[in-house]
Amino acid sequence: MLFLRAMNFLFPTFLIGLAAIAIPIIIHLFNFRKYKKVYFTNVQFLKELQQESYSKSKLKEWLILAMRILAIACLVFAFAQPFIPGKVKTSQGEKAISIYIDNSFSMESTNKKGTLLENAKQYATEIANTFNASDKFQLLTNDFEGKHQRLISKEEFIEQLNEVKISSATKSINDVIKRQQDFLQNSSSKNKRIFLLSDFQKNTSLISKSDIDTSTTISFIPISSSEVNNVYIDSVWFETPVQQFETQQIIHATIINKSNKDIENGSLKLYINDTQVSLASFDVTAGNKKDVSISFTVKIKGINKGVLKIEDYPITYDDNFYFSFNAEATIKALVINGKDTKTAGNFRSLMQDDSLFIYKENNESSIDYSLFTNTNIIVLNELSSLTSGLTSELQKFVSKGGSVVIFPNKKADLESYNGSFKNIQLPQLVKLDTTNTKTQSINFEQGLYEGVFDKIDQRMDLPKVNEHFEFAKTTNSTSQNLVLLQNGQFLVSLNPLGSGKIYLFSIPSDETSSNLLKHALFVPTMIKMSILSLKPSPTYYKTATNEAISLNNTSNFSDKPFHIIKDDKILDVIPEHRLLNNATILFTQNQITEAGQYAVIEDTSIIKDLAFNYDRKESDMKFMSEEELQKQIDDSGLKNMSILMPDEKILTSALQETNDGKKLWKLFLILAMVFLAAEILIIRLFKN
Repeated sequence: MLFLRAMNFLFPTFLIGLAAIAIPIIIHLFNFRKYKKVYFTNVQFLKELQQESYSKSKLKEWLILAMRILAIACLVFAFAQPFIPGKVKTSQGEKAISIYIDNSFSMESTNKKGTLLENAKQYATEIANTFNASDKFQLLTNDFEGKHQRLISKEEFIEQLNEVKISSATKSINDVIKRQQDFLQNSSSKNKRIFLLSDFQKNTSLISKSDIDTSTTISFIPISSSEVNNVYIDSVWFETPVQQFETQQIIHATIINKSNKDIENGSLKLYINDTQVSLASFDVTAGNKKDVSISFTVKIKGINKGVLKIEDYPITYDDNFYFSFNAEATIKALVINGKDTKTAGNFRSLMQDDSLFIYKENNESSIDYSLFTNTNIIVLNELSSLTSGLTSELQKFVSKGGSVVIFPNKKADLESYNGSFKNIQLPQLVKLDTTNTKTQSINFEQGLYEGVFDKIDQRMDLPKVNEHFEFAKTTNSTSQNLVLLQNGQFLVSLNPLGSGKIYLFSIPSDETSSNLLKHALFVPTMIKMSILSLKPSPTYYKTATNEAISLNNTSNFSDKPFHIIKDDKILDVIPEHRLLNNATILFTQNQITEAGQYAVIEDTSIIKDLAFNYDRKESDMKFMSEEELQKQIDDSGLKNMSILMPDEKILTSALQETNDGKKLWKLFLILAMVFLAAEILIIRLFKN
């Protein structure tokens, strides 16, 4: 009964033919057969035979009647074309169908039918062929291309489908569905369908109910691959923030093993400017990662282009990692000396003759504020007072990322100092303490001295202090004591402000106050402060994202735009550029789609070199199973979503059942033939 209730008919008018059932009934009722008389000597035997023949005849007639009625009914039903309605309720008229093809790197994986992308394109063709010629289609990929933002015919759809290629772009399932639904909202069609063909990687396939419109039917078609193992370079960084010419550098790479096999004696090759300069081996167990370091000597001044390489198959896009660095980086230092200081020569000898520095010097009575814009670090060396004008300029300088080092003057105007310190969020000077003391400890674990010393000797000789300023206790939670004295006061503290840093010494630089300037700690302290004042340029960027690239200079915004050009000249894009904080910022707007080395060109001049790498999201080969995907759908309560498994049966048949329902006319035609055959069999078996 439930079966009959669920059944509909494509041509219900043919059911009038059920009236033909009356024909065998009439024949059965009015078929009066004439019997011949047969004479028997034994009357009792005759009565028994007559009773037995009559019973068999009645049973035979009823069975034949039933078979004829059923045969006619099944034949009528077959012509009426019964069907069980599909899951998708549709109405008459043109349909609008949006089909998403996942063309991310993971779709390069293979199964017995070829690559997953080719599988997806084949299934998409089958989907299109299940709909009518008048229906309209949208093709969508991870690239979100403009040409895919219109409804097209079935023929155009298949043409576009053949053009789909692997892309570095990745999109979450939620973003894809939202894009499809937003597009279909502009269609006047009442019948709208969404299909998603993907391998459904776990890191991009989380479904959020809040972003999905439940009025459109959505079908997921998972495409699974054979077992995939992948080993890849996830990230790269230098051990030191500055790379100098003719110095040894150490570069680190994180290698991740997303497979079920341990990797032993893997090979990591380092190429600088197209020449292999170093090699390292590594072991990494299944499912784990390993930090591999490799050292090399910088042999070229200026821009150096590097790439780290491993060998892995079948996923190869993440086996190379590009980076670039400038081996001619310089630190622009400005030392402002107090009019009575005697230590100006110490800073001059430290920085003036070192190629790392571009050194400039001012006196407190004649400060050139225009130098602040193009300076990394400013040293205030025993100024007698801090004016409001200087304080204002320092505040701007530090808030934009600059570094300031302050050695107070023992005869300082405390009122001017404290007024300035208040504005730049430093603790207040209380008095000069002339009690001899010693340095108690240095914070080697973080901040300024992290990584400065290869080996820390707890018995090392630390600076001696003859006089120092006491400071009022501060509640500034960001302040960090780098060097402490035995009396609990700091010798050096780090005070972040805006994007910059202020290093405050509690001692004057005067040699009568301490032996710091002659101590071995002084040089690495000042060098590290200077290095940390640099705004390190990223060694690499990601493709297919809107990266912000600072040129650290002001463009003249001429009629000739910036270009970002790949070294092989194949890719040339024009980025958006804006002027922010006296620096030109370029925005790639997702236009860089290929990994490799690039250059920023202004007019005909190269003003910056860049390295781009593919996002490693696609490298994690973990995929949603059918059960996991179904659980997400069930947990979200989205009744408009379903899963079609193309491996269970031909996808076309599954789609036709979903769209049009299960057609039953063949079944009833077979039943009609079965009942007719049963009638013939009954006639032959039940002989009079």
